[in-house]
Amino acid sequence: MKQRKIPLRKCVACQEMMPKKELIRIVRTPEDAVLIDLTGKRSGRGAYLCGKVSCFKLAHKNKALDRALKQHVKPEIYEQLAQDFIKVEDEFLAAKESAADDE
Repeated sequence: MKQRKIPLRKCVACQEMMPKKELIRIVRTPEDAVLIDLTGKRSGRGAYLCGKVSCFKLAHKNKALDRALKQHVKPEIYEQLAQDFIKVEDEFLAAKESAADDE
């Protein structure tokens, strides 16, 4: 059986190329809302981050999300994303481990 091509994406903070499923997608919706998209299927402009809080902080410091989403991300939105990111991080890491166990 032929191997399937694994889509790669780059983390906007650390610039490391990784498989798409190992990254968390931040999306700017057509309504200009900025959210975390775990499904990776929400419509809008997306940016990818490693599942580490350190990468999120680096992206905030360097304004990497602003550049990737082509919109100024307000400080309140960063605070909300930080809270969501901490909640999502455990869920994301658990899903990543279960996917590794399936292989």
